[in-house]
Amino acid sequence: MKTIAFATCASLMLLWSCDTKKTTNIPESAPAPTRAELIKRGDYLVNTIGCADCHTPKKMTEQGPVPDMDKWLMGHPSTDSLPKFKKESLTGNWLLFNPGLTAAVGPWGTSFASNLTPDETGIGSWSLKQFKLALRKGKYKGLENSRPLMPPMPWQNFSKLTDDDLEAIFEYLKSIKPIDNLVPAYMPPSDN
Repeated sequence: MKTIAFATCASLMLLWSCDTKKTTNIPESAPAPTRAELIKRGDYLVNTIGCADCHTPKKMTEQGPVPDMDKWLMGHPSTDSLPKFKKESLTGNWLLFNPGLTAAVGPWGTSFASNLTPDETGIGSWSLKQFKLALRKGKYKGLENSRPLMPPMPWQNFSKLTDDDLEAIFEYLKSIKPIDNLVPAYMPPSDN
């Protein structure tokens, strides 16, 4: 009798566990983040990745160069000229930076940090798709048939960020103060 009761109980348990009508507790997907949440995440990423290291002009202090917060992420100032230098300075494994750390000269030529603010001279007219293309494939202004982004821009590192992270960075950049600053054009080595 105990064997029959046990077998019946086991059979019922097996049938119950196979019941396809039974509901399961599948977690619902998380709601999409709000714009405010994206901006907060983007702020965190921009500051931890170090975008301001090159894209914000510096001012000199007793502790060395620090970001000029009035020029946050505006890129190389259009009004700044680069000092003359001897091409022989670039022999071997050397490259040069301007004092604001927004321009670099190396074997690739002279490159200038871009304006990342939402002004029309920066990324004001960019779409998220362009932003992703710039950081995923290293394309100037996020345009498929454009020139590559030049060193020292480490786009290869940023290409590994998730789509969510890139969207958060983009939303943050679109939320900061726009600064009118048309950055000088890249100069190939022959123009130096």
